[in-house]
Amino acid sequence: MATLVHKRIVLGVTGGIAAYKSADLVRRLRDAGADVRVVMTQAATEFITPLTMQAVSGHPVHLHMLDAEAESGMGHIELARWADVVLVAPASANFIAKLAHGRADDLLSTLCLATEARMAVAPAMNQQMWQNAATQANLIAVHKNSVAVFGPASGSQACGEVGPGRMLEPTELVELTTGLFTSGSLEGLRVVVTAGPTWEAIDPVRGITNRSSGRMGYAVAEAAAEAGANVVLVSGPTMLTDPERMTIVRVSSGREMYAAVHEHISGCDIFVGVAAVCDYRPKKAAAQKLKKHADTMTIELVKNEDILASIAALAEAPFTVGFAAETENVEGYARTKLKEKAVDLIAANDVSAQGSGFESDYNRLLLVDKHGVIELPRQHKTQLARTLIECIAQKYHAKGAAQDSRYAHR
Repeated sequence: MATLVHKRIVLGVTGGIAAYKSADLVRRLRDAGADVRVVMTQAATEFITPLTMQAVSGHPVHLHMLDAEAESGMGHIELARWADVVLVAPASANFIAKLAHGRADDLLSTLCLATEARMAVAPAMNQQMWQNAATQANLIAVHKNSVAVFGPASGSQACGEVGPGRMLEPTELVELTTGLFTSGSLEGLRVVVTAGPTWEAIDPVRGITNRSSGRMGYAVAEAAAEAGANVVLVSGPTMLTDPERMTIVRVSSGREMYAAVHEHISGCDIFVGVAAVCDYRPKKAAAQKLKKHADTMTIELVKNEDILASIAALAEAPFTVGFAAETENVEGYARTKLKEKAVDLIAANDVSAQGSGFESDYNRLLLVDKHGVIELPRQHKTQLARTLIECIAQKYHAKGAAQDSRYAHR
């Protein structure tokens, strides 16, 4: 099974003889399903050509901090936002020193400071350089900044010496990179997620729907699976590819989604209602296509069942999270929804904001519960979903601990 499907990886290549392995690493990352963009330092181009890396990645190689072809010329910011992981392989002693001290004098080091993505380095250097006290101190600093260090291995080196400092093999690096996406925060839990729009038929060819693409819901489902959950994704009609490692239930209308959710909710620990379910549906759908006759037409609408409220009202309700797509007074409406539907958490966003929400790969969220507000800034929906899932996991476990404490004191 492909283990990095749809993951966005920026591969940084620094100067060192191990750069020859980077081409094979790109190929193996892509074989695992990842989309890879390569950033090379000037020194790296002395060991392997950008043309080689472009050929194996399928994308132009990034070399310069100020890119005239990038949005506003700020290529490092675009890449920083795009990445799910920044992996530097090989990572020279010089680059690790830059990372440890926050230097930003080229594209790769600047990108590393600008990104919120997971980061990892695969050191490659002479064994004496690796064991030097300065390098070891820099590694401690890198660890404190939550940068994973993959390797190095020991063995014979290009300089003829033997010892630690060899870059790990590409297959090992792919496996370790895959592990970055597994937090274990929802290990063994059952999670039901809804996603996408619903389609409420007017006749066999027309219907009422909305602008939801389903991207956010799919990202949340994938993030929950990465965190170790057993996931059921109930999806309205979308153009998205089915995610792996979960059960997919395809539905069309709001009533179908309501039925599917209740069919799978038994034993569920967490429910996340991301889907944009139509509030109303035609009271009766025509059996045949309606013909255009009169200048006006009246269609009687009736309210759809409220999936979110119905789950929160269950006798053994799961930890229930609702989404609220608003165009104004985002926090106010989120608090109203939190109270009226009696849910644990509302994730609200302003869909009128340019560059996020519907029909965009980016989003921002305001998490509202009885304890307060947490703002998740604009970022790619895949990254945002992982942050959201970690917040949900913390709140779920905190609620469980509080309940256990109350029972213990009875």
